[in-house]
Amino acid sequence: MPQVSSSAVTVAATQPAIPVLHVSQDFPLETALAVGQTRGYALLDRATAGIPRTALRIGDALSRAWLARTGHPHLDEIDRIARQVKRPGTHFFNVHYEWGCTTAAKPVCGGGCRLVRVLDWRTPGLGAFAIAARVTGPAGPWVTLTWPGYTGVLQAMAKGRFAAAINQAPKRAAWERPALDWLSARSRIWRTRALTPSHLLRRVFEEAASYTEAKARLVATPLAAPVLFTLAGPAPGEACVIERQETEARVIENSDGAQTANDWQTTSWQGRRTPGRWSDERLATMRAVATAPDFDRPFDWLKPPMLNEDSRLALVADPASGRLVARGYESDGPATAVLDITI
Repeated sequence: MPQVSSSAVTVAATQPAIPVLHVSQDFPLETALAVGQTRGYALLDRATAGIPRTALRIGDALSRAWLARTGHPHLDEIDRIARQVKRPGTHFFNVHYEWGCTTAAKPVCGGGCRLVRVLDWRTPGLGAFAIAARVTGPAGPWVTLTWPGYTGVLQAMAKGRFAAAINQAPKRAAWERPALDWLSARSRIWRTRALTPSHLLRRVFEEAASYTEAKARLVATPLAAPVLFTLAGPAPGEACVIERQETEARVIENSDGAQTANDWQTTSWQGRRTPGRWSDERLATMRAVATAPDFDRPFDWLKPPMLNEDSRLALVADPASGRLVARGYESDGPATAVLDITI
């Protein structure tokens, strides 16, 4: 069973703390067992409020059918979590790739690079019920900011290896009608047998020994859907954005770091697509952050439009020192105390 830790962790006292759990590679089930009733169930209840149970069951059935058809490596794990939760929504939640974000890998003066990240999504509860899972894995320990029972990885850090995060890629706009474009995208995903982006990122944190190895795997591994990866390493110059389509990749590297929002920076890929809301403005604001934030003032960079009513989680992660600072947000502002953890 996981252990809730307070060692090497500092939080502000005015709001609820983000729980820190020591877990194994089986962290999705372990976190669900440890804090699922107080956080995971509450998250599902808030996120699915107003959605009929029948619709959630249909979403679960379709999601599980796709996972089974593709031979997804985490299906058994998701099934076990669903049995533990005893309410609809688990299978759908674990393949629900619709996250909008602004992320960067910024240089540290005289050092490596830090991951600077804000996760945006309209689903309520993702900020208030976030957890930090400190995972013991074969390539070394790492920490992911996640939710009880979630089997993918959206943002994480491994000391001495790398930190990384996922941004949603722009939607293809082939039909100029959102409903038809949505159906077309889901049809492509239904036919694929490749990993979802969040499960590839989990595998990379579990197995990759270095920034170089992580970069190579994020570039080359076939994916079920387009995505934007941001990768930061512990050495100077280790910063990149990897723009991915299902079987193609473009790597963006700059001397002043690398940043992304929710649109392609690769000109030849732009074509007909629908970027995320305020994507250009959020990217420009992140580019104005010259160097990695100081841990004494970790969120001075978090300003509109990067900070908005859909912001749910902000973090700064330094893979060289193993230090990570994070905070949960909801539509009305900060929802947790500041978490300051060193692994």
